[in-house]
Amino acid sequence: MAFLASSASVAALMPFNRLFSVGKGKRWNRLCTGYSARLRAGPSALSRFRASSFSSAAAGNAGGAPPLPEISEANKSPPPIYAWPNKKKPRVCILGGGFGGLYTALRLESLLWPEDKKPQVLLVDQSERFVFKPMLYELISGEVDAWEIAPRFSELLENTGVQFLQDKVKLLHPSDHWGMNGHKQSSCGGTVLLESGLLIEYDWLVLALGAETKLDVVPGALEFAIPFSTLEDACKVDNKLKTLERLKFGKDSLIRVAVVGCGYSGVELAATISERLQDRGIVQAINVETTICPTAPVGNREAALKVLSSRKVQLLLGYFVRCIRRVCDMEASGDATVKREGKDIAESNSEKYVLELQPAEKGLESQILEADLVLWTVGSKALLPELEPSDKPHELPLNARGQAETDEMLRVKGHPRIFALGDSSSLRDSTGRLLPATAQHCQFQNIFALIFLNGTEGILRIQNCSFPNLFQNLGEMMTLGRNDAAISPSFIDGLTLEGPIGHAARKLAYLIRLPTDKHRLKVGLSWFAKSAIDSVASVQSTLTKVLSGS
Repeated sequence: MAFLASSASVAALMPFNRLFSVGKGKRWNRLCTGYSARLRAGPSALSRFRASSFSSAAAGNAGGAPPLPEISEANKSPPPIYAWPNKKKPRVCILGGGFGGLYTALRLESLLWPEDKKPQVLLVDQSERFVFKPMLYELISGEVDAWEIAPRFSELLENTGVQFLQDKVKLLHPSDHWGMNGHKQSSCGGTVLLESGLLIEYDWLVLALGAETKLDVVPGALEFAIPFSTLEDACKVDNKLKTLERLKFGKDSLIRVAVVGCGYSGVELAATISERLQDRGIVQAINVETTICPTAPVGNREAALKVLSSRKVQLLLGYFVRCIRRVCDMEASGDATVKREGKDIAESNSEKYVLELQPAEKGLESQILEADLVLWTVGSKALLPELEPSDKPHELPLNARGQAETDEMLRVKGHPRIFALGDSSSLRDSTGRLLPATAQHCQFQNIFALIFLNGTEGILRIQNCSFPNLFQNLGEMMTLGRNDAAISPSFIDGLTLEGPIGHAARKLAYLIRLPTDKHRLKVGLSWFAKSAIDSVASVQSTLTKVLSGS
């Protein structure tokens, strides 16, 4: 699913985002005395670093990290400092290469600046690839190749002045906080310590860290369910399906897939997998609500229900998952609860999973489902670092969901040199309502950051603008298979484009939103070639049927 957006200030539309995870670091004050604000982030596995090429090995995914080791006074040495190309121009460090981070970097690079004001931009991400997340479903259906929706940052940034580091953040130390008596002046906005040991000084910091699926809310989900929010997740699901298709080829037993959650992501996933498996499998979709996609336009919801029904997807509405267990094939139909912690889900080809469902509505009875594959699409948590306990007034303010509290211009409250975008930001409208971190709002937020970085004059102009003047919701869309989708544009009430027309419109919209002209051209030619081949194959198939019939 994705949202469409437009803006009076930005011509290019900029979608979604995501990045790193949190951990614990407690010895930063030993490395850099004089900083009292402490913020911890990221796991601690060190990656190799080569300063000359601005690259480092990728760090692992989310997880807690042990504290930095004790450093004796005799052996203590300062960390290496990142060498910015120009000591006089503004230094902008962007943490997170999702939609918010990458598109902000590209937009900053494309703006016209006075020569002495053009910022130096450094983008830091733990992955070597940018991922166009709305099209991960097409990897499962085989409609796109990985390079089309997950190009390398090095390719996207090769003709720009944006520098890229593949690394993960360990500690953040802002020094731009407002004290009790007004704004505190500083020679720089703060520093960022990476897991490679590299220290980055910045004038402006952009937090575009994204979010990850929250699996630890139900017993067994973390061990046995697969989320669907990253390229690695999509590849893991595809490989698991290939394994199941190979194991059960020519056999009477069906492949059973359970999808937890019937929001946009769950429905798109259920529709895509049911189309792939056809009569070789059964897809069961579970939702605590009594309807699918409760916040979606009526047209999108009805189109999705029609497709799911035609593909015989079983909807279990009004249920929540109580727990997930793993059992062997010979025990799957009984009550055994054999658990083998730590074994990778893809390695257990002969095992099944049991989901215990508890009714969330009166009149329903508890159920037990068996599945060969469990996919989890509900719940998420922001990947902003945790704050150490402190009574200091300049610590980053986080809400209950771990997002940074920001003002209307995306500045983190109390920190005029730090911006937070997308899932990292707790942006509210004029009524105090929390705005969702979707593509349309991600672009909307970038506008504020860009105008602010472009000068004080822009701030004064933007403060007099209201939210509707800067942001217009153009509608919502969802994929429902290789040749099916649903789009409900907001500018025409009651209109829903579905089927092949909706599919073509959605694909064209995403092609336009790819990050660079060069990548857009390569992908467009690839899609055109695939479409031509499919058309020829379809004509040949039709002719064969006609000739055989005659």
